[in-house]
Amino acid sequence: MPIHDWTRVRANRFHFFHQDWTIEIARTLNRGLLPDGYLAMAEQKTGGPEPDIVTLSLPVNPAGGATGGVAVAAAPPAAKYRTQSDAHTYARKANTVTIRHPDGQLVAAIEIVSPGNKDSRHAVRAFARKAVEFLHAGVHLLIVDLFPPSRRDPQGVHKLIWDRIKDEDFELPAGKPLTLAAYSAGATLNAYVEPVGVGDVLPDMPIFLSEDRYVPCPLEVTYRASWDVFPPALREPLIPPAG
Repeated sequence: MPIHDWTRVRANRFHFFHQDWTIEIARTLNRGLLPDGYLAMAEQKTGGPEPDIVTLSLPVNPAGGATGGVAVAAAPPAAKYRTQSDAHTYARKANTVTIRHPDGQLVAAIEIVSPGNKDSRHAVRAFARKAVEFLHAGVHLLIVDLFPPSRRDPQGVHKLIWDRIKDEDFELPAGKPLTLAAYSAGATLNAYVEPVGVGDVLPDMPIFLSEDRYVPCPLEVTYRASWDVFPPALREPLIPPAG
């Protein structure tokens, strides 16, 4: 199935697709693609190099919300410019697929880039920094970035990540602005980068279990499965016009 142009819709639609896709990836890997004893989980990110499921939330205010002050709806603050973004909210809530050893140790992580990961200079740098933290902690990594470069990542997120490891030239080829990047973490850090574009079929990418062993991540099969259950009402802007 061709990769869709996810820049055509708001971040909440991609977030909905993203969450289902991560679960589908974990489910498919657990159907026998991983070696015996290994398991894949879709886990909510908590911000560190060792992700875990979020189990704690703050209590709801029993009074029903904040009191005092001026209601924005009644008297909007006076300012010459106003801008807003909800993309960062969805990035914080996005799942990470983790691969764990039979003893429970985190072996690898699969990160699907959200619009909020590129919504600001801070966000994209934080994403790159955390990716390097994974690698330095010995955790292998697969990054799937279906959003084109911005002025904050002019050659994509792989370049930002790799610049923190080794300073070398890298340029995305014309017509292939999206990036799939698999990293093996060992005595030597290795990167396997596959540029793709809207309309391309997603290739399988390696998920490393050790420095010299990997299993293929079924990106195309799982993307198609999640698209098949994506509500038709949300698909329309993503379907290119006929002809």
